[in-house]
Amino acid sequence: MRSLDKGRRAAGLGLVVLAVAGGLTACSSQPDGTDASSAGASQAAGGGTYTIWDPYPQFDDSSDWVKLLSQCGTQAGVTVKRTGYDTTDLTNKALLAAQQGNSPDVLIVDNPVVSTLAEAGVLTSTDETKIDTSAASPNLLAAGQLGGKTYGTPIGANTLALYYNKEVLKKAGVDADAVKDWASLTAALEKVKAAGKKGITFAGIGTEEGSFQFLPWFWGSGANLTKLDSPEGVAALSLWADWVKKGYAPTSVINNTQTTSWQEFATGDFAFGENGTWQLANAKKTG
Repeated sequence: MRSLDKGRRAAGLGLVVLAVAGGLTACSSQPDGTDASSAGASQAAGGGTYTIWDPYPQFDDSSDWVKLLSQCGTQAGVTVKRTGYDTTDLTNKALLAAQQGNSPDVLIVDNPVVSTLAEAGVLTSTDETKIDTSAASPNLLAAGQLGGKTYGTPIGANTLALYYNKEVLKKAGVDADAVKDWASLTAALEKVKAAGKKGITFAGIGTEEGSFQFLPWFWGSGANLTKLDSPEGVAALSLWADWVKKGYAPTSVINNTQTTSWQEFATGDFAFGENGTWQLANAKKTG
């Protein structure tokens, strides 16, 4: 019986990488314990504006995230111009900008994207930027390394969760505490559909976002990445496919990014939505 193991979730790592040489290093710490704001300020003594692109379009200028970026810029003595894009869109725009010669100064990306951008020549390494990453744990720093060079430094990690809408479940007669494995989740989705509501939404797009969202189900089946076509791995994929066939999940999941999947869940029509912990603030806002 496959369980919904809350302790075993896919984890993603957020990295800061530089598309051009720069010194926006405020709001980090130096190995010798000195405040990095002084180091960042000296590197950016000329002032100016730094452009930052990140994969968090859900955060507007009033959010803590954007305020933090602005604060870092102030400490470094520069102005920060930030733009948030959907994860997949961010990668495509970064590649296009590099071709056009107008790359942003700083990119905040998920770790699987680093190799794509580095191989395309979009990123600069720490050998060029002279940024000290010695304070970062080697296992975390490795996510931003390729071919013996370091292109990014981790700023945090996140994981996935299965969000649920209490009102939708209540109307369908489903007890959320009773959903503990694949069978009970599928049974809950059947009840939700019978009640005239929508079951579950997730990101099944053929990018690292889709892979990231599939991993908890893949690992939950007992499958191993060394044998993707094992019976367990096939069972995990069949679970998703069956949900779509039975109408428990919309066909839109095939092209859903994590952002569009959340937008679907936020309509209030869905009982469940798989998404990241970065959506917790939005979940609280919607109640």
